[in-house]
Amino acid sequence: MKVLAAMSGGVDSAVAAARAVDAGHDVTGIHLALSRNPQSYRTGARGCCSLEDAGDARRVADVLGIPFYVWDMSERFHADVVADFVAEYDAGRTPNPCVRCNERIKFAAVLDRALALGFNAVTTGHYARLVAGRDGVVELHRAVDNDKDQSYVLGVLTQDQLRHAVFPLGDSRKGDVRAEAARRRLAVADKPDSHDICFIADGDTGGFLRQRLGHRPGRVVDQRGTVLVEHDGTVAYTIGQRRGLRLGVPAPDGQPRYVLDIEPVSRTVTVGPREALQVRRLEAVHPRWCDTVPSGPLACTAQLRAHGEPVPATATVLGERIILDLHEPAAGIAPGQAAVLYDGTRVVGSGTIASTAR
Repeated sequence: MKVLAAMSGGVDSAVAAARAVDAGHDVTGIHLALSRNPQSYRTGARGCCSLEDAGDARRVADVLGIPFYVWDMSERFHADVVADFVAEYDAGRTPNPCVRCNERIKFAAVLDRALALGFNAVTTGHYARLVAGRDGVVELHRAVDNDKDQSYVLGVLTQDQLRHAVFPLGDSRKGDVRAEAARRRLAVADKPDSHDICFIADGDTGGFLRQRLGHRPGRVVDQRGTVLVEHDGTVAYTIGQRRGLRLGVPAPDGQPRYVLDIEPVSRTVTVGPREALQVRRLEAVHPRWCDTVPSGPLACTAQLRAHGEPVPATATVLGERIILDLHEPAAGIAPGQAAVLYDGTRVVGSGTIASTAR
């Protein structure tokens, strides 16, 4: 099988490519150049878009003895991920750029080009498992290493995309992957993982957004509408945020306050007690299904943010909307994030959270 290995320059994609070679596949490595100005993106080991990362990926390909190319996806990445990220924050929502990158870049633009070039599949270093299900269906499941599981950010993949995906690390634990990289004498064996948003060079999300959206002051109010303080822009806030509010005046009961709501038109941020964050119902839009669309109410668990605990729920599909009734309340759920639905360890599908109800 001809396999295209997406190599970020990190240890996970390096070992994934090596395992694809070991499996006897005809492997070609690629690195995605995602910045229109590489100097403006993160350098060093904290991201996955730097010139150093491209060099690390190339050196791994040399060790593996596979062809290696750099694909310039910068314009598509800027339009589909960076610009989308800015627009979502401008609308008062909290997007997940990794979900959007998987949906529109790695398993859309890259996969489409790979298939057009005669490749059969794309392999990545994501921690998730693919399992052969009924009638040839390819099921997406959580990884064995729960701490590294990335099925949440892959919940946007369709059946056709899953049929052309290979995730060699799904049955492995991160420590074992690093040890394997060391045995293979790959220089990235001890390279730190990337954690921050790759296209925000200094990790200052608020500063990045203010630079692009301008200075938009507004008010922080309590639940009664009392003005507590002025702010420099709603982009510095997200639902459930506690740190960095700088309210100055403590709550009457002395308890911490959290961001409850963001109104981008009036530029008003509402804060209140933690119990006011609890939601029991949410609506998600733009559904994506890993297989067939559920025909009736679906008993499932829902993961509502990248590192959140799954919540038992019932999902009802109404055309292009998913109504999710939670069996127990969840706190700090932000519109713009993905709601990923699971049946046990199997990913059923996902949607983008549009609204919540308490």
